[in-house]
Amino acid sequence: MTTMTSAVGNAVPTHRGGLLPGLRDSWVVAKRNLRRMTRIPEIVVFGMMQPVMFVLLFTYVMGGAIRVPGTASDPNAYKQFLMAGIFAQTVTFAVAGASAGIAEDMTKGLVDRFRSLPMARSAVLVGRTLADLVQTALTLVVLGLVAFAIGWRIHKSVLEAFCGFLLLLLLGYAFSWIGALIGLSVRSPEAATSAGLVWLFPLTFISNAFVPVSTMPGWLQAIAYWNPFSATVQAARDLFGNLPPGPGPTEWPMVHAIGVSVGWSVLIVVLFSWLSVRKYRSAVG
Repeated sequence: MTTMTSAVGNAVPTHRGGLLPGLRDSWVVAKRNLRRMTRIPEIVVFGMMQPVMFVLLFTYVMGGAIRVPGTASDPNAYKQFLMAGIFAQTVTFAVAGASAGIAEDMTKGLVDRFRSLPMARSAVLVGRTLADLVQTALTLVVLGLVAFAIGWRIHKSVLEAFCGFLLLLLLGYAFSWIGALIGLSVRSPEAATSAGLVWLFPLTFISNAFVPVSTMPGWLQAIAYWNPFSATVQAARDLFGNLPPGPGPTEWPMVHAIGVSVGWSVLIVVLFSWLSVRKYRSAVG
């Protein structure tokens, strides 16, 4: 009996603690997901096609009907106004991929196998979100090249533009943690994809991404100005030099858009990473 008890005890995995072991475990999981992207390139290709289509549709189909205040005589004004919104939409829509990927791992039992290994409990989720961040960064590069091809330009320094893209990636990383929680909470990848997108459409459209907020009803303007999506879009426009001429909005989140954007993203990461790891610990696959 003593021998059997000892054998069972030795079979129980010891989950490693500490920052460095956790980072190493996370990197191992991230590499596994990055390799999967190279083996199934359709995931990356189709992920890039959707935002490119949004750029072309908004620019050439609806752009002619939308006027940015103070730029009535500039035919390229809407392109400058639009691109920060498209960039932000692209990084946040990656939440659907994170949701579906984690849900698929859950249904296949992969998460249960990870849980049986002597590794940091957060490594599976951190590795997944880091891999999604890499894919999002690649998509932004392609989308930026398409934007330059249709006439979008950066009017500030390289450093400021780089900071603008960092803000966008930080928002995307924050939203990937929301996707992780959704993926852990549903029963199928299909449900995860739907749950990951259904709330994103009102979030992105009730914002300053595609039309000036001043064109919305008064009660809706307040929601749009305090939307974390709007703060990042406003901050990116500022750092890219794409703000429309003339006086801008005076609402506090818009005046302090860069700080508000960072604050919202950090808050989302802290809250939803904690909720996701907690959910992961109680998951049974």
